[in-house]
Amino acid sequence: MDIRDNLTSETVEHAYPTPPLAVHPQTTVRQALELMKAEHASCLLVCQQGRLEGIFTERDALRLLASDADLDTPLERVMVRQPSTVHRTVTVAEAMQKMTSGGYRRLPIVDEQHRPTGLVSVKGMIRYLCEHFPRVVYNQPTVAHPITHQREGP
Repeated sequence: MDIRDNLTSETVEHAYPTPPLAVHPQTTVRQALELMKAEHASCLLVCQQGRLEGIFTERDALRLLASDADLDTPLERVMVRQPSTVHRTVTVAEAMQKMTSGGYRRLPIVDEQHRPTGLVSVKGMIRYLCEHFPRVVYNQPTVAHPITHQREGP
């Protein structure tokens, strides 16, 4: 089986998803930052009655801190609403495509009721690729198409 077959047949659950770290929309930015620090988390999923409503990432936190925002603001005012998600049956290739085209570093995995069941990240994708295709990953040149500045040979 080659790399293309694996990427299009294995589901996102093979890409080392992490358990979701969920909070309520009324959680303040300050509380969110403390939780993210304590859990070494790069994002929080904001859920209402178990259903995913939004996402709050380290990028959002940096943007707020840079603008000197009120840290006692509830996440529901600053979260990204209706974030892009994937279902657990989505293939690794589909998840990679969604992450690449949207510029996402992580995607929540949700069930049929839109409840988060996991979180797939770039880190998990890289681990998947390295473990499944070590020869392809580790044998790449440091520069994809090096430009030769001098003529080779005599």
